[in-house]
Amino acid sequence: MKELHIIIRDLREDRDLKQKTVAEYLGISQQTYSNYENGRRDIPLWAVLKLSEYYKVSTDYLLGTDTSYLGSSNLSRKYLGDVTMHDVLFRIQKLDNEKRRELLQFIRFLGEKES
Repeated sequence: MKELHIIIRDLREDRDLKQKTVAEYLGISQQTYSNYENGRRDIPLWAVLKLSEYYKVSTDYLLGTDTSYLGSSNLSRKYLGDVTMHDVLFRIQKLDNEKRRELLQFIRFLGEKES
């Protein structure tokens, strides 16, 4: 199970944010925030709540009890090769409803195959 300080670092890096940006949102110094991410200082509950709002994830996820967050929400970031998640979503949206249903069935099939 990932620790809180690693989870908040990963979330920040997924969004290509600077520590200073997140620290300003929290109303603390960049050094204090850096200490949170490096595990040198305990993260207070109020900060966990604000980070949950900031990253739009549950406090359960931040505390490591819910692993449903699947990764970066940055749609411009490379997803696979040179393809971004924006490219994938754009292509899906161009499909008609029948093709979307077929795609979802195929995704479910692949997921079951891995299990």
